[in-house]
Amino acid sequence: MAKWIGIIVLGVLVVSGLSCIGSYNSLVKLDQAVQAQWGQVENVYQRRLDLVPNLVETVKGAAAFEKDTFTAVTEARAKAGQTMVDASKVVNDPGAFERFQLSQDALSSSLSRLAVVVERYPDLKATQNFRDLQAQLEGTENRIAVERKRFNEAAQAFNTKRDSFPTVLVAGVFGTRFNEKPYFRAQEGAEAAPKVKF
Repeated sequence: MAKWIGIIVLGVLVVSGLSCIGSYNSLVKLDQAVQAQWGQVENVYQRRLDLVPNLVETVKGAAAFEKDTFTAVTEARAKAGQTMVDASKVVNDPGAFERFQLSQDALSSSLSRLAVVVERYPDLKATQNFRDLQAQLEGTENRIAVERKRFNEAAQAFNTKRDSFPTVLVAGVFGTRFNEKPYFRAQEGAEAAPKVKF
């Protein structure tokens, strides 16, 4: 009888050990997927950062006296560039993630103000350089939306696995290594419809 109890206990320990190993490996795989997707998010944000100086210089030529707007765009671009950091630091730290998102939202807001300046200069909108840059920036904004969506999907897959039983026990053993991943959220005030005036 003692022999059978020993075999059963050994069997339970082996199954538990294999389950823990499988859970750990699943978390590692999903964590890497989140970090890879974060790399794509940073890639498209970097593309936007690279386009902004060209756009500003093109607009400056036609609207030289709009200095405050250009300064705001340049400062927002600099702050957004400073938040481009190691993926593992951002995706595992909700505070760093929020700072990253706020800096990118500030750049989006300043680019919106720049668009208002452009509306005052019809000659500028007619130049080929401006139209090309505007099209590239619009394409980049679309890419950002797609990559943010994909990041949220990767974060959801990780968080679902992480919070499932028995994986949640394994994740807890490794402390912050397998923290829950944050999600991109809409910019504050995005739920209000924009007011269009003619």
